[in-house]
Amino acid sequence: MSNYIIVDTFNLFFRAKHAAGRAKDIDLKVGMALNIMFNSVKKMYNEFQGDHVVFCLEGRSWRKDFYKPYKANRKVTAAKRSAREVEDDEIFFESYDHLITFLRDKSNCTVIQHPELEADDLIAGWIQSHPDDNHTIISTDSDFYQLIAPNVKQYNGVTDTIVSTEGFFDIKGKAKIDNKTKDVKPAPEPEWILFEKCVRGDSADNVFSAYPGARLKGTKNKTGIREAYDDRNTGGYDYNNFMLQRWVDHEEAEHRVKDDYERNRTLIDLTAQPEDIRVKMFETVNSATDSQLVSQVGIHFLKFCSTWNLPRIAEYPDDFARFLNAKYK
Repeated sequence: MSNYIIVDTFNLFFRAKHAAGRAKDIDLKVGMALNIMFNSVKKMYNEFQGDHVVFCLEGRSWRKDFYKPYKANRKVTAAKRSAREVEDDEIFFESYDHLITFLRDKSNCTVIQHPELEADDLIAGWIQSHPDDNHTIISTDSDFYQLIAPNVKQYNGVTDTIVSTEGFFDIKGKAKIDNKTKDVKPAPEPEWILFEKCVRGDSADNVFSAYPGARLKGTKNKTGIREAYDDRNTGGYDYNNFMLQRWVDHEEAEHRVKDDYERNRTLIDLTAQPEDIRVKMFETVNSATDSQLVSQVGIHFLKFCSTWNLPRIAEYPDDFARFLNAKYK
């Protein structure tokens, strides 16, 4: 059994960028982002006695062809950037591209990318291809809560939070407190989280709700999301009553909840991609592990640190060389 550290690379790097937003100088922002990136991986590699690190990258998602509105809102956000923000992003992308080149060519980590797949698909594909191993996903994206299992954890490198079947904890094992209830955050329910999201949609990715206005808990005359979920395995009255409801959108088009739910499930459920996409997932994962051993990784890493002014990391290169040198077995 191996312990894999799986990095949602673009997510971690650009969330780290926003975490470094208080720094005025772009070079400092890039340096802070890279520091968060490397230290998050090192921390999880040491914490869970890692054997190998996998970096998953983005491609142009098949979801944009399956569902035209998918992430279309992000183009609007990008168009609103100031000239300074555009310039800063260009520098960030330059550093990101250099990071990927280093990881792919000068380290023994596995780097996975496919032109039609998102990092989410590749992360799920890696876990599903290694069912008997342990996995720690490094990402701030709560979409991965659906994958949490006895052998799968998630680490948010920005909030320093580990999510597992036992609950939400900091790196020292102290339970996290819910900001709203002020109580200890309960452990995630992966199946429930996935079901609710497929009903409600995902505003961040521009995935519309399958049942706008649906309540969590139903009323005397209307079934709620929770009742439908509890009845999902038996397919009884509550489930069917909920799924067969119809509603009309702003363009006077009629929708059936079940149809939109299944559409959202295809987009959101990381085990329910179209069959041809799943074939590409597993082929990409399998081919990515067949690579040549890279030597002198520590020297290459010091050159990278010098290029991007990372003196704190460069002081202790051996701490990072452990995971950068660890070959897939």
